[in-house]
Amino acid sequence: MSLEDNRRQYDYGKLTRDSLSTNPFEQFSLWMQQAIDGNVLDPTAMSLATVSAEGKPWQRMVLLKDFDEQGFVFYTNLGSRKVQDIKGNAQVSLHFPWLLLDRQVIVGGRAEQLPVSKVEQYFLSRPKESQLAAWASKQSSPISSRQALETQFSQVKAQFAEGEIPLPEFWGGFRVVPEEIEFWQGGENRLHDRFCFKRDKSEWNITRLSP
Repeated sequence: MSLEDNRRQYDYGKLTRDSLSTNPFEQFSLWMQQAIDGNVLDPTAMSLATVSAEGKPWQRMVLLKDFDEQGFVFYTNLGSRKVQDIKGNAQVSLHFPWLLLDRQVIVGGRAEQLPVSKVEQYFLSRPKESQLAAWASKQSSPISSRQALETQFSQVKAQFAEGEIPLPEFWGGFRVVPEEIEFWQGGENRLHDRFCFKRDKSEWNITRLSP
């Protein structure tokens, strides 16, 4: 297999300084809506990169569940590898790969754990099967087989057959408070448009970067 000639032209559009919002969250909101309207598969999917206390990086896909000028929110099992990494090093990176639109957004910042009240509010809004799955899975821990996982799910389903499913103590959420956000628009002849927002106290400084 040769991958050297596997390439294409990026010609979806351009990103100019004049068309760029001075507020990165407004720009992100615009691009997110365009990704949804453009039928991008899983537009809220983002790669979360963490680095352990020992300096080992790791990535995984999670789903964005909320965002505002405070940051970007996701939920997860508190026993997972990602959370153990965050406990040792709260600096993380998010990456939104909207390849259908020749776009990427990269966020760098600090992950802060959400209060239980906000986590519970979201957890109770999830489909029942998703709530049960949260109870059934000890995320990132070894498991003997798929059948063992399905057995755990069945046991939890029977346990909570009636009434509301409570929030597990081992399930929570995080907000990534951004320190920098980069918007990347693919360009013809690899002359991509890249703009980086960097936070300076309450202001955002904008810089165009070479492709």
